[in-house]
Amino acid sequence: MKNSQLYKGSLNTIIMKLLEENGKMYGYEITQKVKTITQGELNITEGALYPALHKLEAEGLLDVEIEKVDNRMRKYYKLTETGQKETVNRLSELEDFIRNMQSLVNPKPSLEF
Repeated sequence: MKNSQLYKGSLNTIIMKLLEENGKMYGYEITQKVKTITQGELNITEGALYPALHKLEAEGLLDVEIEKVDNRMRKYYKLTETGQKETVNRLSELEDFIRNMQSLVNPKPSLEF
């Protein structure tokens, strides 16, 4: 699943969940956190991450802070107030989707009368 197409539809929600939990993060930190949490099963590339971050920022869901770290500028991303509310909605939708997929992939025997 290292480069699976399945997670792409959930990438924005993954990013938002991490920011909800961690306050603010920079891009590389996000990729490494996902890699650690999934024990290397999911690898988010820069080519997928940064367009997603920019889209979330354009939608007003993220704010960007620039800080000088070790003599270089680093962009930190954090949820806006609207982004915090939207994270709750998207997580709920993702949980519903996962539940439905589990029902389809591993159907429970029905009790037919």
